[in-house]
Amino acid sequence: MDRKIKVVQYGAGKMSRYLMRYVLEHGGELVGAFCRNKTHIGKDVSEIIGNGYPFVGVTVENSADADKRIGELKPDVCIIATRSTVAELEDIFTICAKHGVNAITTCEEALYPWNSSPALTAKLDKLAKEGGCTLTGVGYCDLYWGTLVTNLCGSSHKITKIFGSSSYNVEDYGMALAEGHGAGLTIDEFNKTIGCYNDTPSDEMKELVESGKYVPSYMWNQNGWLCSKMGLHITSQTQKCIPCIDKEDLKSETLGLTVKAGYATGMRAVVTTETEEGITFETECIGKIYNKDEIDSNVWTLYGEPETTCIVNQPATVELTCATLVNRIPQLIDAPAGYVTTDQFPYNEYMVHPMNCYVKTK
Repeated sequence: MDRKIKVVQYGAGKMSRYLMRYVLEHGGELVGAFCRNKTHIGKDVSEIIGNGYPFVGVTVENSADADKRIGELKPDVCIIATRSTVAELEDIFTICAKHGVNAITTCEEALYPWNSSPALTAKLDKLAKEGGCTLTGVGYCDLYWGTLVTNLCGSSHKITKIFGSSSYNVEDYGMALAEGHGAGLTIDEFNKTIGCYNDTPSDEMKELVESGKYVPSYMWNQNGWLCSKMGLHITSQTQKCIPCIDKEDLKSETLGLTVKAGYATGMRAVVTTETEEGITFETECIGKIYNKDEIDSNVWTLYGEPETTCIVNQPATVELTCATLVNRIPQLIDAPAGYVTTDQFPYNEYMVHPMNCYVKTK
């Protein structure tokens, strides 16, 4: 592409501070930003980025005006950093598809929604094809729960089981993620809502998830992504959600409250997937409000010949999420129209030149 890639940012919260800066510093042209937070509307995006970032000349606008303004701005890409489920993004995805704008989101379910919201994903796929654009979900999980694992598999002779465990502080992301992990609930409230389907058989769980009656954890989608990337066929998949607790009261800036000792600070969600090919996946994500001694971790073990473990200590999950997304932008533009998950993309790469130099088809 012989010009700068035009980008709009939808959602000007915590993640956008990195997303917008990374776009600008990788040679993208930020042409618009939208937010529903009244305290952000009217500010130059440099104030959102913070740390004395130079004036950009792009004012944060009300997200209610996004449909009209995206049509006027005609960006190449819309970055969406708001909520955690595809259903919550249907409106903005639809707006982007209507205007033929490629959209990429940090929404966790959006990484592989084909196994959690198949009807809605098919609807969005159709709209994107009609609009001639691509919709996708990206983030930390794309690489550190995805391509990192499949690359490791390429060094194995035989694999019988893949175990993954990743922990992160829900305070780093925002209210939607914290609430989705049950932070602040009593244990009884947690078990009656988030943990109420822990003993549900695979077929019933699949029906509950795909009907929208139950929102699964991120590893549900991740296991689907991994199986798709590896060419595996799922025979069963179940999930258990266990509340995390702490011995001390923990203050949550994100939720604006103090979680009392013994209340849920988040959850440990374990997804078990069996495949026709005989490989079992047992993956868990642990998202909670951290105490002062806790840190992020990411551990994956491949059982078989040989047994291999990869440990990533203290990954900067927010920054890695945002950098992974921005580095995916050229591939997003090059991808075929439709809802295309990143297991169908080339492996991500670091951009040493302006991002438009990596677009191959335009």
